[in-house]
Order: sequence, then C-alpha cells, then structure tokens
Amino acid sequence: MEQVCYRYDGTFEGFFTCVFESYVNKEPPAEFLLLDDPALTLWPERVVETHPAHAERVREGLGKKTSAQFRTQMERAYLTCLPDRDMILYRLIRRGFDEGDRVSRDLTDPDMAKVTLALQKMWTEWDHLKGFVRFSELDGFLVGEIEPKNRVLPLLAPHFAARLNGEKVILYDRTHREALFAAGFRWTIEPVEDFHMGPAGGEELEWRRLWKSFFNTIAIEGRINPKCQATHLPKRYRHVMTEFMEEEREQKGLPGDIQPGKNMVR
Repeated sequence: MEQVCYRYDGTFEGFFTCVFESYVNKEPPAEFLLLDDPALTLWPERVVETHPAHAERVREGLGKKTSAQFRTQMERAYLTCLPDRDMILYRLIRRGFDEGDRVSRDLTDPDMAKVTLALQKMWTEWDHLKGFVRFSELDGFLVGEIEPKNRVLPLLAPHFAARLNGEKVILYDRTHREALFAAGFRWTIEPVEDFHMGPAGGEELEWRRLWKSFFNTIAIEGRINPKCQATHLPKRYRHVMTEFMEEEREQKGLPGDIQPGKNMVR
C-alpha cells in the first residue's frame, strides 16, 4: 500500500473525512497538511474535500467500537497544540477500530500518553482563561482578546455565553484568527483574518484607572513578590489584560506593553 500526504481544510470534519478516505482507498497517510500550508512533501499528495456524511460514518463506526469517552477525547485532542497531532490521532483511531475501547485505557501507548498530557495542558489553559480574560465596553459590546496555545475558544464559548447572557460579546483569538460572537445564550465562532479593538472611550478608561488605583492602594510594598505573582498570573497572559496596559496605549487602542516573544514567559 502506497502512503500519501493528505491535504484538507483543517476542520475536525475534514480530518474524519481523511480517515474515511484512508480506509476506502486502503492508503495509510504518511502525513497531514492544511490546504493553505506552503510546506512541501516528498509523498504523493491527495487533496481531500470535506464531506460531512463521510465524517459521520467514521464517527458512527468509532461509536460502535469504542466508548463515548474515547470519542470525546479524540475531538477534544484535536483542539490541542500537540505536535504531529493528526498522525497521533489517526493511529489511535485505527487502534480503536481494531481493538475497541482497550486503546483508551492503554497508557503504555506513547500516543495515548501524549494525548492525555496535551489534554491536561489544554484544560489548564481553559481554566486560566476563564479568569484571565478581560473585556472592554466598546460601543455597546464587551470586547476581549486572547492569545492561547490551544484552540480553547470553542470550550470558552458556552461559559461566557451563559455568564454574560445579557450582553453582546466579542472574544477574538489571535493565535487561530477566529472570534466568538455571543448574544443571549446564543453564540457562534467565525474566522476573522484581521481584528482591531479600537480605542477605549472615556468611561471605559476611567474604570480601568479606578481598578489600577485600587490595585496599587491595597498593595503592601514590603510584601511584593513578583515570582509568587507569576505563579498566580503567568506573564504570557498579561499582554492582553487591561490592567497591564499603559494609559497612552489604551487611548490609542493598542495592545499592552508586554510584547509576545520578548517579555512573555512561555
């Protein structure tokens, strides 16, 4: 059987369509690339068009062989930034079809161990962002930005849609160039190539100044411990948090003074 390189649109439905094509054509993938990925490959390429019906057949077939927990793990793992993610998930799905639910309990499998660790890191980031996301009131909208390692926006969406159900919310993911739009309990996530929050209004700036004044007032100079603070609020989140933005940059609608790659701790 000749191995091929699958190119697809980067969606989970597209990935499951690739799995379907692999079984139908009896051609194991050597690697997966996105349609817009400029990377070259030495393997024969197959461009796979996403077919929801084909993806559903894979999902149903996996459901007959494995547990709902394993299927959820695969879907959630697709949101992680796990290196070589697609090939790892493909191998686990193949094991699921061949061996059943045994694969989900086999932590001696290096692929399953990597997925388990990646999921733990993603859920930690999700939990942090529920508290670290900052929204600004701009023209009747609550607008915020995040820059996560994992694609956690689909996991954050139900939380903020429910918590801020009386507001109109926009939350932009800089890493994956997509944004959450929520109003009431309804929400959607759409791709957004370019996003600028725009300058904050006078009332919004005043609230920011009041918060910073409160923060500075309650601080005890002799007990300031930057290392301890960093364990509770990692520096890699601070460049999108309003309390760390300089006043001049706030007025111009620019990002915070902590620059990614320079001051951020990863």
